[in-house]
Amino acid sequence: MKILHLADLHFGKSIYGLSMLDSGDQAEWVKRFLELAEDVKPQAVVIAGDVYDRSAPSGAAVQLLSNMLTELSRMKIEVLLVAGNHDSARRLSFAGALLTRQGVHISPDLYDSRALTRVPLSDEHGTVNFYLMPYVFPALVSQALGAEGLRDYDAAIRQLLARQRIDFSERNVLVAHQNVTANGAEALRGGSESMIGGVGQVEYTAFDGFDYVALGHIHAACPVGRDAVRYAGSPLCYHFEETRQGRKGPLLVEIGPKGTPVKIETLAIPPLHPMRRIRGPYEQILAEESANATRGEYLQVVLTDRRGGAEERDALSALFKARDCVLLDFASDYVREAGPGATPSASAVREKPVERLFAEFYEARSGEAPDGAAMALLGFAAEQLRHADPGAEPTKQDIDRLLDALMKGEEET
Repeated sequence: MKILHLADLHFGKSIYGLSMLDSGDQAEWVKRFLELAEDVKPQAVVIAGDVYDRSAPSGAAVQLLSNMLTELSRMKIEVLLVAGNHDSARRLSFAGALLTRQGVHISPDLYDSRALTRVPLSDEHGTVNFYLMPYVFPALVSQALGAEGLRDYDAAIRQLLARQRIDFSERNVLVAHQNVTANGAEALRGGSESMIGGVGQVEYTAFDGFDYVALGHIHAACPVGRDAVRYAGSPLCYHFEETRQGRKGPLLVEIGPKGTPVKIETLAIPPLHPMRRIRGPYEQILAEESANATRGEYLQVVLTDRRGGAEERDALSALFKARDCVLLDFASDYVREAGPGATPSASAVREKPVERLFAEFYEARSGEAPDGAAMALLGFAAEQLRHADPGAEPTKQDIDRLLDALMKGEEET
């Protein structure tokens, strides 16, 4: 059975102040992905969470997803989709029963069901069971299962999976969106994840027995612990740090008979606007880029010999604009050589998660970093904020989750 594994689409995302929807980057990627899917003809497309960049997405973001799912359904390709921490599971699974008839399977909120959605698909070797697990909070699992005191992500997921009565003599695939670790070590991040180290860790051994685990949450494509536990990574670079990753694209996963190794291959999809980081002395950059004919790039310039100002930025912007390139970020690391008091670029500050900014502020004021319990609470609160509808009042569930996290922090200290 051939499947295409995607994750972290983040439809509606803006980077460095540029809307990836308005720019056409995300729409063009969807077009190229659909062309690839029609060529590869997988039996299923798996989307492992963070379909949208916010829980209350824009109309344009919803329409883009609608177009994508409609085309996959037209091609008779099954779609298996879970909500990530940026999504609202209830919004995403709207009309789920109706969509299921069209081969689009979306996991509902775990509050609505104690059982994970199971989608059985068949090939010449028999059945492959796909289990859909939306982003898990321990308090959510505790309430759904009636299991008091679950405050640890790893324990919550193990208990949730133990309740599913999975037949591991069959072939099984889990679709999940979590911070999965190998022996406590986190996967290499992409650069644009809104999460913090140590928050929500789940050891990869929690998924032992599954023939393949399709993960989302980390924006770099990589295995965790074993080859068949995989992050697909984000489809596009959403941060200049992600330009180091090389090829981005869906994973083509081929599942053979039970007990045989799963085959995994990255199918690169070129972006509409490649991102590139340029670092060096100003005059050298100016000379090299004047001789460069590459068009249609998103660029970051980091000066090493001066702080740089409006004059340098305007000159580079005009140079890039002449070849349809956009200077998204202009910074300098020369200020770091000037000693105490040096500050990061404004764009670097904007791209950092709020919990990281608070931690750095705390350390600058107190001379020491927040302890592990404080960092975990900060990360939890920030994830709740990102997951919430900005126009809605906090629900009882929101308050219960925060109280649960506070109680855990008090117990650990």
